[in-house]
Amino acid sequence: MELTTTPSIEGRHITRYCGIVAGEAVLGANVFKDMFAGIRDLVGGRSGTYEKELRKARQIALDELSEQASELGANAVVGIDLDYEVLGEKNGMLMVTASGTAVVVA
Repeated sequence: MELTTTPSIEGRHITRYCGIVAGEAVLGANVFKDMFAGIRDLVGGRSGTYEKELRKARQIALDELSEQASELGANAVVGIDLDYEVLGEKNGMLMVTASGTAVVVA
């Protein structure tokens, strides 16, 4: 499955549009990760723990998007948009959504 944020794939022709697809991932922030992120994980203004969780959530969302596209008979998804939100009481949840257009390219 080819995935891209661009509206087309250079050198490939879209032969069929299959529909809009989306994938979501909602992950809870671990209390201990939150408490110690500022102390042990902050290096040069970055938190490795949060970056790892963001990567994990993004991959889950993209995997769901790919699975949905495959079920529609697509072999690519173009125009992918990724959105990140915090949810829940005290912003204790992280949500990543990925959406795009499932297509068949030749």
